[in-house]
Amino acid sequence: MGVVIGTETSRKNWLPLGAVVLVLNAVQWVVSEAVAAAAWTTPPYSYATNYISDLGVTGCGTKFQDRIICSPDHTLVNTSFIAQGILFAAGVILLAVPLLTGRARRVVIALAGAHAVGFLLIGVFHGSADGPGYSLGLHVGGAAVAILCANTIVIMAGSLKSLQLPRAYRVFSVAVGTLGLLSEAGVGVSTSTAGIFERGGVYSWLLWSVVTGVSLLVRQARRAAGPKMPENVPA
Repeated sequence: MGVVIGTETSRKNWLPLGAVVLVLNAVQWVVSEAVAAAAWTTPPYSYATNYISDLGVTGCGTKFQDRIICSPDHTLVNTSFIAQGILFAAGVILLAVPLLTGRARRVVIALAGAHAVGFLLIGVFHGSADGPGYSLGLHVGGAAVAILCANTIVIMAGSLKSLQLPRAYRVFSVAVGTLGLLSEAGVGVSTSTAGIFERGGVYSWLLWSVVTGVSLLVRQARRAAGPKMPENVPA
């Protein structure tokens, strides 16, 4: 990947902001999902068998693929879906602009943009057979694009030496992104574990977001606390 160091001001302003956005996005997703899952009581929501998208279906009592769907907090979840797409894309772009150049930058920004569009479709068109015939297709298509793009970005981060993070981080990025893609591929293996596999494909980039954001913020804090060169020292 092509890398550009950029100005010190650019690195100081863009990277920490991108790090914070990535962490906040992961937090809002996990909290929104947990709140909506807790509100779903008839029958109880299952993280193992229910899809994440079930939480965003607007109709209560809908039966889809042998699952009874009733999510009282569907508005919260659909808002979180759309926010996730925007925030993840924004965080990635805030990191990519000062760290990448040329084709690599264009590819990452394009993937981030496609991810955001995918989640916009997920939040607007719901994962249920009810509604217009095209609705479920747009939802599934948006989800496939969003998950593929996010995990690809995570894998690409494994070769991004300009983050100046340890080799262990780069290995982690490649591993978690690859596992995310493999996990998503296993969604249709069994209805009893569909929710687990789907979450593997989504939590991969949420976990990466937290690890990346915290690592960058800790690195910056350590640098700020380190010894500084005295001013007005003769050359």
